[in-house]
Amino acid sequence: MLEKITLGAGCFWCIEAAFNSVRGIESAVSGYMGGSAATANYQAVCGGDTGHVEVVQLTYDSNLIDIKLILEMFLYLHDPTSMDKQGNDVGSQYRSVWFYYTPQQQQVAEQLIGSLNATDAYSGEPIVTQIRAAEPFYAAESYHQGYVNANPQQPYCSLLVVPKLHKFRKEFSAYLKQPGL
Repeated sequence: MLEKITLGAGCFWCIEAAFNSVRGIESAVSGYMGGSAATANYQAVCGGDTGHVEVVQLTYDSNLIDIKLILEMFLYLHDPTSMDKQGNDVGSQYRSVWFYYTPQQQQVAEQLIGSLNATDAYSGEPIVTQIRAAEPFYAAESYHQGYVNANPQQPYCSLLVVPKLHKFRKEFSAYLKQPGL
């Protein structure tokens, strides 16, 4: 059964590229969610004018991939203890947020994050990931879709994103559409 989940974890380029390589993910689309403005675009979101977060909306087959595994991958791909900052990206548009569509998705997130916080899984730093009901999604501009695959030599991608993707693909190799990538 196809379902959606929308994730904010810093720059959307890395999150999109990682999840597009995972078996059971039908699509990963970069975009914006969670702001007060009626529309969103890259310039306005990066300027902090809309309150939106850079996100990736996943459409996944719940018969092929479990929502808990998606959450574990999401937490692995970024620092969920960092408020409004991921690496070199700073601002509320880079906050860690899990936008859920179903009560089950909400429950899984609350239970796993609660459990990780209770066990000091992040060296005593609390997970600050927001768990929020999904809001209107605005797809990012077309040049953002598939950005890492189209621009692997771009300095931001080659220095920051590509190494993170290699680490992700090694950790979750059993779940990739094409193992070994």
